[in-house]
Amino acid sequence: MEQMFNVGKIVNTHGLMGEVRVISQTDFADERFAQGNELFLFAKGSKKPEKLIIKTHRKHKNFDLLTFEGIIGINNVERMRDGMLKVPESQLGELEENEYYFHEIVGCEVYTEKGELLGEISEILTPGANDVWVVQMKGQKDKLVPYIADVVKSVNTKDKKITISVMEGLFD
Repeated sequence: MEQMFNVGKIVNTHGLMGEVRVISQTDFADERFAQGNELFLFAKGSKKPEKLIIKTHRKHKNFDLLTFEGIIGINNVERMRDGMLKVPESQLGELEENEYYFHEIVGCEVYTEKGELLGEISEILTPGANDVWVVQMKGQKDKLVPYIADVVKSVNTKDKKITISVMEGLFD
């Protein structure tokens, strides 16, 4: 079977008509959750993924709200809670230069320009203008690194190595 990648987690139902609340784990939520797209639900306790076709998508607060073709009503989506939504590798598509999928960045080691290992990227936050990479530091609190050209100097996804410029105030 083709490798599957997380794009969101169903955290709850929303209303009575069969909408689910999803915490997105993809850079491209509007494209990934577009009407007609195919996702695979890996439900808790289920051995086999369920193919779903997106019927509707809208944003509400920090969530993506989805409905699926042929699934109507809260009773039919209740079972999806805590399930992971995934896509096969073949649906990822090509990216522009200096664009990366989350799975390519999470797990990369972060080094200073002087070659000092700072830690490893544990997750990616998407607060707005640019992504923020969470660096799990050795023996310290996590640090936040904005994905901007002034800070991130090189990204080598093959070797899982990122070099950053530690600007004054970045880790204060």
